[in-house]
Amino acid sequence: MGAPRVGFVSLGCPKALTDSELILTQLSAEGYETSKTFAGADLVIVNTCGFIDDAVKESLDTIGEALAENGRVIVTGCLGAKSQEDGRNVVQVMHPSVLAVTGPHATQEVMDAVHLHLPKPHDPFIDLVPAAGIKLTPKHYAYLKISEGCNHRCTFCIIPSMRGDLVSRPIGDVLREAQALFESGVKELLVISQDTSAYGVDMRYQMGFHDGRPVKTRTLELVEALADLAEPHGAWVRLHYVYPYPTVDHLIPLMASGRVLPYLDVPFQHSHPDVLKRMERPASGEKNLERLLKWREMCPQLVVRSTFIAGFPGETEAEFEHLLNFVQEAQIDRAGCFAYSPVQGATANDLPGMLPQAVREERQARFMAVAEAVSAKKLKSRIGSTMQVLIDSAKGLGKQGGVGRTYADAPEIDGVVHLLPPEKVSKTYKTGEFTKVRIVDAQGHDLIGLPV
Repeated sequence: MGAPRVGFVSLGCPKALTDSELILTQLSAEGYETSKTFAGADLVIVNTCGFIDDAVKESLDTIGEALAENGRVIVTGCLGAKSQEDGRNVVQVMHPSVLAVTGPHATQEVMDAVHLHLPKPHDPFIDLVPAAGIKLTPKHYAYLKISEGCNHRCTFCIIPSMRGDLVSRPIGDVLREAQALFESGVKELLVISQDTSAYGVDMRYQMGFHDGRPVKTRTLELVEALADLAEPHGAWVRLHYVYPYPTVDHLIPLMASGRVLPYLDVPFQHSHPDVLKRMERPASGEKNLERLLKWREMCPQLVVRSTFIAGFPGETEAEFEHLLNFVQEAQIDRAGCFAYSPVQGATANDLPGMLPQAVREERQARFMAVAEAVSAKKLKSRIGSTMQVLIDSAKGLGKQGGVGRTYADAPEIDGVVHLLPPEKVSKTYKTGEFTKVRIVDAQGHDLIGLPV
């Protein structure tokens, strides 16, 4: 008989993706094989998302599909930690036949359930598993999760109720994982968490060790160490979910000098002080424009992406206009916007002034029109410049074209560079390699480039 086979579905954000990678790594280490189909598996694991209604529906539908095709399903992730008003678990109410349900970052609980329903075949030598673990991303980029949970209690968010308070990973563990990833060929490391700027707060920035050297458990020291590890490999380090605390000022010189990418993913959510207070957002949000201008003065090439909420309860037309003006003055390079959606368990649901759905969606559309105009103007300004591009695919425009990204583009959420076929017959594109590209046009969210 062959090794037991496990089907796997990973839904949701990059933080859930890294949970999936940990589970798959452990499965591989214990000798399980993975199946590409539900029907071909001995059981199926579904890593769910439970943040917004559409994500909940997708997760529940996927669980139902796995049950229909396989019948033996283990559920993990954020939806697994979500309960109805009567206290019953959402997943178990909708799909009572699932084998087990766990919350997020619960690798051991998932493995315990797997062992119970599909005993492990053997204990192979650990070196049969890649040092970097099993990754669901392409070989040339990977996510590095540095902490779990969040200490904030934003009124629109239920993440802390599902993932708990901030728990930072030991810095030595984080740096060992990063080193293994770079040594495995990763050319772009994407640092993620719920609040990257708060890394180490829960540990009071205690001293850790890497390669025998002391390193403080704090964002600045972590990013400096990651830059040191990336440099010999010519790799990029990109920062996500960076709350705009004053301490971020200390990261900007690392970006200006080219040690890490001059790119910040900052979840502003809104600009008006009164709305931010109703949201209970941290970091003195009323000073965000001032901070952005300071950062850009320190690092003119800085690219900022962010997400916003339109139509938050009580949002007046004047407050919304303030947000539109902020996006234009702040020159946000990449912006996404959600029309406010009530989430079960969020305290914002009880705030007065809930706006009609049509108004929320209309404001979302107006916001995106303004944000896209800002983004389009910025993209057009790059025409004629020469930029370094990381190749994501050797298949693109024409038989010898390709698709890649500049430092300004995170995978899957930002734009891309469509690479024209090389003018030199001998030149070809290779996934995971860097190439110099002259930008010749801008189309929508993307750029068109020609290798130089």
